[in-house]
Amino acid sequence: MELSDLRQALPPDLPAFRAAQLYHAIYRDKATDLVQITTLPAKIRTELASTTEVGLPTLQTRYESTDGTRRYLLTLHDGRTVETVLMPEGDRDTVCISSQVGCPVDCKFCMTALMGLERSLTAGEIVGQVLYIARDNNLLQDTKRFNIVMMGMGEPLLNLPNVLKATRILTDPEGVGMSERRITLSTSGIIPKIEELGQAEVRPKLAISLNASTEEMRQELMPITRKWHLKDLMEACKAYPLRPWEKLTFEYVLLHGVNDTDADARRVVGLLGNLNCKVNLIALNPGPGIPYETPLPERVASFQAIIKRSIPCFIRRPRGLDIYAACGQLKRNLS
Repeated sequence: MELSDLRQALPPDLPAFRAAQLYHAIYRDKATDLVQITTLPAKIRTELASTTEVGLPTLQTRYESTDGTRRYLLTLHDGRTVETVLMPEGDRDTVCISSQVGCPVDCKFCMTALMGLERSLTAGEIVGQVLYIARDNNLLQDTKRFNIVMMGMGEPLLNLPNVLKATRILTDPEGVGMSERRITLSTSGIIPKIEELGQAEVRPKLAISLNASTEEMRQELMPITRKWHLKDLMEACKAYPLRPWEKLTFEYVLLHGVNDTDADARRVVGLLGNLNCKVNLIALNPGPGIPYETPLPERVASFQAIIKRSIPCFIRRPRGLDIYAACGQLKRNLS
């Protein structure tokens, strides 16, 4: 709930500042029990606790990687489960959160796609992942060290109202207090929703999964893109209203012998050369049911070298491979 929602949820005879106290206690102080919110009178706390609750997810399983990554299998109120990943790294922590249970996009190199879509998450379930991980790892004391990426289960733009509401709560100085610069949303390229996202007053940064240098290859790897063509996607990216400090990010999963040639790299430069952007390369993170192989490091390096001549290009180091926590591996594996 945003502050306006809480005002409506409280009895109308209560003064407005009570809603603000409740909002602050939940999001800033990360209260998990309404009875413990001592800024509210005892009578109000008791009445609230009898009719409502702070709906954080509960832990089903936590997996620990040798590189420090933690993969959380979290249970929602209806018994469905979703995955969230914490990636500690030196001077910052990154939490990868989910926007849906499963995913409808059906990318052929992604284990989450094998689940299909079960349902979208509420704004509370999206924020709840962040609050749970923050509480479990003593984070958010310094939001300058904390990043959120909406790159877990699901296609965020197909759950845009809840994603935007969650973003407002996460970035509200009176809420969680994050900066918009520290939240990134990754999409397969749902063009009408990209335009809608760009119109939002408060929004995450935008990352687009490109993954191919030609229309034909992209449609083969990402069947949903048959509805939204590569040429139109590039036009939408050119029209996207970047903020002064912002670049578009393009993500490219490299598949051995499929989309990783030098010719592919040159075509990527041709597609993106006129955009204010950067490119993140991801060598395929393998898993059961995925019919592709990971390219050799020298092939990845060659691909990067070609793009770097024209566009900033980085290789994303996989985290949590040993616990199926890396990009494209989230499928509720229980071992």
